[in-house]
This record gives sequence, structure tokens and C-alpha cells, in this order.
Amino acid sequence: MKIEISANQRKVQGTGASRRLRRSGKVPGIVYGGDRDAVNIELDHKELYRNLTNEKFHASILTLKLESGAEQVLLRAFDMHPFKAQVQHVDFQRVSKDKKIHMKVPLHFINAEVSPGVKEQGGIPNHVLNELDVICLPDDLPGFIEVDMGHLTIGHSVHVRELKLPKGVEPVLHKGENPVVATVIQPVIITEEETTAAEAVPAAEVPTTEQAQPDAAAEAAAGDKAAKAGGKPAEKAAEKKEKK
Repeated sequence: MKIEISANQRKVQGTGASRRLRRSGKVPGIVYGGDRDAVNIELDHKELYRNLTNEKFHASILTLKLESGAEQVLLRAFDMHPFKAQVQHVDFQRVSKDKKIHMKVPLHFINAEVSPGVKEQGGIPNHVLNELDVICLPDDLPGFIEVDMGHLTIGHSVHVRELKLPKGVEPVLHKGENPVVATVIQPVIITEEETTAAEAVPAAEVPTTEQAQPDAAAEAAAGDKAAKAGGKPAEKAAEKKEKK
């Protein structure tokens, strides 16, 4: 399915102009790449925001309709407001049919629920990657790549080099690299004995204000002991001072 989006050339630039544009329901953007100069554009916010919620919009060749004609582009970046559901800026890159492109393609996981690790062993599917870096010609770019987990048992994984990629599509990997895409893991089970043992561990005692204060009886006993020894230390010190 081809995705089309309309835009107009943006003649006014600058921070103030962009702010006014956003207040009017538009989004500033740019189209660059190819053998032509970059062009500043403006797009309808509602249309753009709706398209951004579509997974295919992020990994497809898009048709950008301008006054000068339609162009084949890729979505390369977009900025969102820190706390509002508002697109601040968007970047598109022109593509040529005869030049390979580097893209992140979403992964779709299938058959995990019927795998031996889940169905028979009670394991849990674990998605390590959610997208894959690929390189291909624009016409060969897939909307997504399937990851079949139907054969996995607990502790076993699917690696990138095991994926069935469409014709003309290659993963972007370093020499010898073969990262894990998905696996089935053993669920962590907390037994009744572990729960009982955890509850039986006494909590650390934090002294209250009353506990922190010196005991009155202990103070009295200490005073008696000092008196029997010949008076309080402070009095002895005074006596020594007078003798000197």
C-alpha cells in the first residue's frame, strides 16, 4: 500500500515563524537528499500525526506531494513536544531507485504461543529486538520482517542470521556478529516456602525517641557509683585546680 502525504513549500523561516506555523495547525519540515537542494516545507499537523501512528509510515517509501510534483521520500526524523501531543518538526529524505538505503524495519513475531517452550514447558516469549537494521534498494524495502518462534524450546533463541529476509534485503551486521532476536525463557516462580521465609525475617529495629533517651534508673546507678568512688569527676577536677 502506497502512503501519500501532502506538503507546501515553506517560504518564511526562523524560530518565530515556526512558532506561528505550529499555532496555525501546521508542522515545519524539510526535504533533503538526492541531487537537489534541500527544501523547507510545511505539513498539516492532523494528517502527519495520524500517519505517525501507523507503523508502515516509519518504514516505507512515501510519496510526498508538493506544488513542484511528487517525490519519493523516507521519514528520517521527527521531534515531539516534551509533554504535548504535538509534532514540532519533521525530516524527509529523497530516495533514488538505483541507490541502496539503510533503514530500520519493524519485526513481527509469530507462532510463539504454539512453540514447545511456551505450550508444553510453560515458558515466556522474550523479544530481544523489535526492529532490524537492513540495507536494500527502495523497491525491495519490506514493511516488516517476520520472526517465527514456533520451533523454540526454553533456553533456545532465534538469531539475526537465521531470519528469512525478503529478496534483496541484507541485515546490517559487523563481521562475525549474530545477535539474538528472540528467545523463550523460564518464568520465575516464587514458592510458598520462599514467601514464608521472607515473611519470617525480622525487620530491622529502628530505635524510637524513647529508646534513644538514656534510662533514668541507669543514670541514677551511675551517679551512686561515682559518689562511692569519691565524688563526681567534675568536683574532683575542681579540687585539683584549687590545690594548684
